[in-house]
Amino acid sequence: MQKDKLISNLNKVKDNIKKAAAAADRDHTQVKLLAVSKNQKAGSIKILNEAGVKFFGENRVQELEEKNDKLMSDNIKLDWHFIGHLQRNKVKYLMRMENCRMIESIDSLRLAREVNKRAKKNERKISVLIEINIAGDENKFGITPDRAEVFLRKIINLEYLKVEGLMTVLPYLDDTEKLRSYFKDMKKLFDQLSREVTQLKELSMGMTNDYQIAVEEGATIVRVGTAIFGEREY
Repeated sequence: MQKDKLISNLNKVKDNIKKAAAAADRDHTQVKLLAVSKNQKAGSIKILNEAGVKFFGENRVQELEEKNDKLMSDNIKLDWHFIGHLQRNKVKYLMRMENCRMIESIDSLRLAREVNKRAKKNERKISVLIEINIAGDENKFGITPDRAEVFLRKIINLEYLKVEGLMTVLPYLDDTEKLRSYFKDMKKLFDQLSREVTQLKELSMGMTNDYQIAVEEGATIVRVGTAIFGEREY
């Protein structure tokens, strides 16, 4: 995609975040924009980084490794978030990447323990989010809301994990009020766990089709791909 178009798209998304935050009487600077760069070229990522985007999200370990190597060879060091379903046998590769700052998709105790083990081996700590299946969608991964408190209590004691919050992926819906209700439920769960278990700080929810609603309902991270990059380059 041409540089001008990328920057134009980026500015539109940023403006929409500001408007959504203002509508909810929130400070827009409390919302992080995570540019979802899966299936996009390193050149486009470089343009966005130079335009001020700090955080990028990938959902496949091999693709993330390849892009990171390419960008690092050009002396470009990004903060990556892993946002896809993570297989335990791939964790070791992520933990070798110093600038993989967060795994947003912790969805089982076995995965959490593997991440903790590999982080220890690499002498580092890693920020993580618990993935919540707030919509009860059988096609999505994640912990069910009724299990979230017990799960959180189990993993907050893993020494090399920094449990920073929650993440959810909603099904694609045209019903904006239904989407809003799911986001409200996520914020309610986030607040409850912060009160009763440990103070959380990050609530990752909202993508291209619904990020403005997510911001209105309390998201601190929105994961936006198509609205910035255009349709994916397969």
